[in-house]
Amino acid sequence: MQIRVRSGGHDYEGLSYISRNPNFVIIDMANLRSISIDTNENTAWVHVGATLGQLYYTISQESRTLAFPGGVCPTVGVGGHFTGGGYGMISRKHGLAVDNIIDAKMINANGEILDRESMGDDLFWAIRGGGGTSFGIVLAFKVKLVVVPETVTVFNVSRTLEQNATQLVHKWQYIFDKIDENLQVRLHLRSVRSPRDGKRTIQVFFVSLFQGRVHDLLPLMQEKFPELGLVEQDCTEMSWIESTLFIAELRDEPLEVLLNRTAQNTPHFKAKSDYVRRPIPEHGLRGIWRFLNQEVENQAELQFSPYGGVLSTFSESETPFPHRSGNIFIIHYLVMWDRATEAERHVDWIRRLYSYMAPYASKSPRAAYFNYRDLDIGMNNEGNTSYKQASAWGFKYFNNNFNRLVRVKTEVDPSNFFRNEQSIPPLSSW
Repeated sequence: MQIRVRSGGHDYEGLSYISRNPNFVIIDMANLRSISIDTNENTAWVHVGATLGQLYYTISQESRTLAFPGGVCPTVGVGGHFTGGGYGMISRKHGLAVDNIIDAKMINANGEILDRESMGDDLFWAIRGGGGTSFGIVLAFKVKLVVVPETVTVFNVSRTLEQNATQLVHKWQYIFDKIDENLQVRLHLRSVRSPRDGKRTIQVFFVSLFQGRVHDLLPLMQEKFPELGLVEQDCTEMSWIESTLFIAELRDEPLEVLLNRTAQNTPHFKAKSDYVRRPIPEHGLRGIWRFLNQEVENQAELQFSPYGGVLSTFSESETPFPHRSGNIFIIHYLVMWDRATEAERHVDWIRRLYSYMAPYASKSPRAAYFNYRDLDIGMNNEGNTSYKQASAWGFKYFNNNFNRLVRVKTEVDPSNFFRNEQSIPPLSSW
């Protein structure tokens, strides 16, 4: 019988809670969600059934100046998020979630409970970005908390094509992986109806978190990106924990909303990812606009999230997550629909867009983010699979780290007890 391990249930392809093999068991970690904060050492033990929102809320109850560099969506489970990388709005300053894991407890295929010392360096390396469910069942992580200012500044301003959005996005690519690491400016690209004439246009949202006060942010933006025309009225000062609500589009909700485990009104969707190492030219951006205008209004979105900062200081092999120096930004493609019968058309659309983007994406391999899981890039056979077949997707997620992950898997789970459609195979299966 196959094992599926679920913490938050947010796996993009559902591999944490469904299987093509009807004989499978879900190990649901949702009730294993306690969090203990040590403000003397600036650390926390976090059980994998906790959500990011719960982690952020619990930290905020202990300190206004401690934080954790995880993702934006508060209903994502810690277990999958941490073991896949964990990128967020303060990652350019403080690294990924995996960069801040200092210990772990897990159960291996023999039923033994291991910590960092007893599991050894290789296995501890593997579960910090190589996906936890290939190697065992992670129970909890000890993480290093990071220090943030008492007051941060956020803004969310938008521009349409009529307001030079194409030129703004083009220039954004040259600036925000190199700018002050305290500043993160993420783009959300959507097709909307123009309020002027009702015709379809592209609206770009510039969503930002700056770890500092507005009087320090404005001169920086005016020097590096004056074309946006950011003014003080666009900005709001708040605490870091309040910024997590702002970025998650929950600004008017109480902090306790972070404790909700269920995402609201989640439709059907398909997502993909790309890494970009050279700026996309304006004609390439206009091609993206054409694709967005083909989709139902507000049902598709691209997110551009900048890299650089401290992320570029880690070697590719320091953790299994390889996407470090040289990457300007990551693209998150998303399309949503309401009725299951509409799936084929929308999935075809995002696949065609992904194909169009090939000249502008990373190459050899065309990289992808494990936490934005995508079965289109390759799958294992049912049961055991070959190293060669798993390489089709493995090198895209992990680059050359895939070979070390295979070696770790061969050592700790040679019978391939823990497996799914995109799990690391042991060499014995070859």
